[in-house]
Amino acid sequence: MAMKNPVHPGKIIKHDCIEALGLNVTDAAEALGVARTTLSRVINEKASVSPEMAIRVSKAFGGTPEHWLRMQLAYDMVQIRDQMDRIHVKRLHASEISQASS
Repeated sequence: MAMKNPVHPGKIIKHDCIEALGLNVTDAAEALGVARTTLSRVINEKASVSPEMAIRVSKAFGGTPEHWLRMQLAYDMVQIRDQMDRIHVKRLHASEISQASS
C-alpha cells in the first residue's frame, strides 16, 4: 500500500490554525512574536518549521513542538527521497576512520 505524501506543516498552520481562527497573517505573526515575512514563508511552504517556530506554534495553537517538527521531518524526507540517486557519498568503515585520525 502506497503511503500518502505528508503535507507541509505550514499548510496546516495556515488552514487549521490561522484561517480557522479568522486571523490574517499579520495578526498571527504578531501573536507568535515573529516577523510577518517569516510566518508567510512558512505557511506558503517556502521555509521549514524550525524548532523555535514549533515552540511558538504549539504555544499559540496547540500540539507539541515535537508534533510540528515530526510533520516537518516527514515532509522533508519525502522531498529528499526523490533526489537520493543524485547524492553520492563514499561509504566509510571504522578502520578507515581510525586510520585517518592517527
